[in-house]
Order: sequence, then C-alpha cells, then structure tokens
Amino acid sequence: MPLPLEGYKVIELAGIGPGPYAGMLLADLGADVICVHRPNQKINAPVIDQRGKNYIALDLKKLGAADVVLKLVESADILLEGNRPGVTERLGVGPDDCHEVNPKLVYARMTGWGQTGPMAAMAGHDINYLSITGALHAMGCSDTPPTPPLNLVGDYGGGSMVLVMGILAALLKAANTGKGDVVDTAIIDGVSSMMGIAYTLTGLGRWSEERESNVLDGSMPFYRCYETSDHRYMAVGCIEPQFFNLMLEILAINPDEFGAQRDPEKHSEQHAILEKVFARKTRDEWAAIFDGTDACVTPVLTHLEAPSHAQNKARGGLKKNGDFIHPRTIPAFASVKEAMPDHNKTDAKTSADLLKQCGLSSSEIQCLFDDGILHG
Repeated sequence: MPLPLEGYKVIELAGIGPGPYAGMLLADLGADVICVHRPNQKINAPVIDQRGKNYIALDLKKLGAADVVLKLVESADILLEGNRPGVTERLGVGPDDCHEVNPKLVYARMTGWGQTGPMAAMAGHDINYLSITGALHAMGCSDTPPTPPLNLVGDYGGGSMVLVMGILAALLKAANTGKGDVVDTAIIDGVSSMMGIAYTLTGLGRWSEERESNVLDGSMPFYRCYETSDHRYMAVGCIEPQFFNLMLEILAINPDEFGAQRDPEKHSEQHAILEKVFARKTRDEWAAIFDGTDACVTPVLTHLEAPSHAQNKARGGLKKNGDFIHPRTIPAFASVKEAMPDHNKTDAKTSADLLKQCGLSSSEIQCLFDDGILHG
C-alpha cells in the first residue's frame, strides 16, 4: 500500500530546526519534498532531517529566482518556509504571489514568535520561546535556574508537530473547497497550548508558580528520578494509588510506616527513604526487578543505550544505519509495511531534472545556470 502522502508535492525553503524536521516528517509520510537551499549550503551530510528530500540550489536574491520557485509552486500542494515575517514577500514568493499561481496551495509558515506581535521580527531560539510561555519557569529544581529541556518542547513539540497538524488540516480544507490557506505556526502558540494542563490545575487550585512544588515537576516522591548504586537513575512515575502501592511492595517498604502518598508533610521523609532504597542496587538490577510490572518504574537510559532496550527494539524505533542511529518513520500505519529510510542519502535527482519535470526546457535551465540563479 502507498504511504499516506504519496502524490503530494512539498516545496521547502531551507531553514533550520523545526522547519526541516517538519519537511522530513512529510517526506517520511510519502510526500515528494523539494528543498530550495542556498548555493553554499552543505547538502548530503548525514543529517536526519534531510532524509528523503530532493534539493535545488537557488540564489533567491537574484532577479528571476522567484519565478523558478513559483514554477515549482504551480504543481505543488504545500510550500513550507521558516523565515522571519516579510522575508518571502520581499523575495517575491509570499503567500499572495504563490496563491496567484496555485490557489489550492497550503502555505505553511514556521516561526518562533509568530507572524504578528511586537516581537515578530526579533531573533530567538527554543529557550527564548519557552521563556515567555511559562513552560521554562516550571522546569528544574527550586534552588537552581530553570533547566532547558533540550529543544524538544519548543522547536519540535510546539513547532514542527503543530505545523504538520496545520498542514494536514489545510490539505483537507483545500481538497473540499479548492482553496488553499496560510498556516501561521508559532512555537509560543504551540507551547502555550501544551501548557493547558498547568492552567487547568491552576484553576482547580492544584498548581503553584513555585518550581518543584507540583505533581509533575519532580517535587513528589512518586514522580521523580532516583540515583542507583552505580550512579545511574531510575524514573519513578507511580501517580495512581494502585501503582504506588505496587512500587512499595516491590521495594519491600511498609506502607503504614511510609505514610500516605499525598501527604505533603511526609514527602521529605519519603524522598529520603526512596533515595536510600534505590541506592542499594544498580540501575540494571532495579530495571530487571521492575520489568513487566505496573509499578511505573523504569531505567533512565542514555540516547546511545536506548536502541538496545527491548521495547524500542520490538517497535523498531531506533536502528543503526552506517555510523548513525536513525529513528523510524512516525506514526505507524496498519496498511503500510514500514521500510527504514536511508538517512545517509538524500534523493539523487538533479536540479535540472526537477525543473524539467516542472516544464522548463533545457535552454531555460541553462540560462538559469548562466545567470547565477541556479547552482549545482
């Protein structure tokens, strides 16, 4: 069976972070992704978010380059860009320009701050976007500065995933109405949406602004990590009473002596008890003891250990390909037999081949090379 997006064409204006990752997700789903990159940008490096894409090197600042992009857009379903607001408009490939040649196009925009607002034109990175949403303030220990959660929460969670969701929704709309749309994806919007649980619990009087004082931020004895005898860690997440009681049983802790799960006056003492207990064995010894149980206690692995874990191996989530470990395509579909993409290679079609498919003649393509618009 074909992949879900086979037959769909994406034009990606090269960028960094969440935009290219979104393009990779679309390519993994079967879309034909053509990435328009800068003449001096390195391609064919073993970068995972480059997998499955074709590449055209264009100098978009050259007169006539916009016409090439618009020619690509004529037969495309999606254009994906991650520039600051107003950049593509100045280059002649903004939403209005593209919709003039292809009214059904989904024009997908990826920014940190969004297309509007007083900060829209400012530079920023994941940590900055998290900082104004309240998410960063809630992360880390109470006696240290907030801890950035890699760039997974903002760039990829609040950015790429929301962008792809918007693209797919707009594709459905275009199929039904014949009209495309502009998808304005801002990382701050995505993260704010994911912070809904904090706002909900705040409204219920069960969430504090103080870091490390809430149920999911490491303050509870039943939801945090504990160091083992080999200086590794176990993750404890037994929120529900039945799972909490099972953990105590496996650890041979008397529940009456330990105290109630939700008694804040007992938490400091309970932290200390669990720290001593977990320090008696190695991480892997504890992992074997808790394996197959509902206690919600699991080993904390490094990213290099993760591929060897039985669950990850069973799902085929991480596989070695050459010198690199590569994630599987997501999500899995019952109708599609999954094949691991070759992350070490991009698609081999040349710029000339791709432009010929869009209707340009050999002489027109040669003129683009001669004028310094097309490279490679």
